[in-house]
Amino acid sequence: MSINVGDKAPNFSLPDTDKNPVTLEAQKGSNVVLLFFPAAFTGTCTKELCQTRDELSQYNSMNAKVFGISVDMPFTLNKFKAEQNLNFPLLSDFNKEAITAYGAKFDEWIAGLKGVAKRASFVIDKNGVVQFAEVLPNAGDYPNFDGIKKTLESLK
Repeated sequence: MSINVGDKAPNFSLPDTDKNPVTLEAQKGSNVVLLFFPAAFTGTCTKELCQTRDELSQYNSMNAKVFGISVDMPFTLNKFKAEQNLNFPLLSDFNKEAITAYGAKFDEWIAGLKGVAKRASFVIDKNGVVQFAEVLPNAGDYPNFDGIKKTLESLK
């Protein structure tokens, strides 16, 4: 299943690094950026999320909440978040429900690992409609941050 611009974004309930449930439904009224990433502590993922950390004020100024999502356990994400001083929530999709719903799941990744998140990004407007969707086929590719920001700017 793939998610396209104009689709209603699938709801999810995922634990954050403190093991508290976070739902997309509870974010209505704010624009949301979902950044799916394959694995904590890996090169491209660290670079992507640290760039997001460094630019978070830009997202905040566009009334956007940013969430990083991977299949790592909350405990792993908590350590990763602390080590990288990340200033936005990381959510655990350990059960692979969100990556499946958003069409962002590798059936097979490196070393035979199955069910890892693809690098993908989505902008969801305050009404829950997808306004930007990008699912990258190669985990080493980098998200289109300019496209994400341009989309958010158009929603102001």
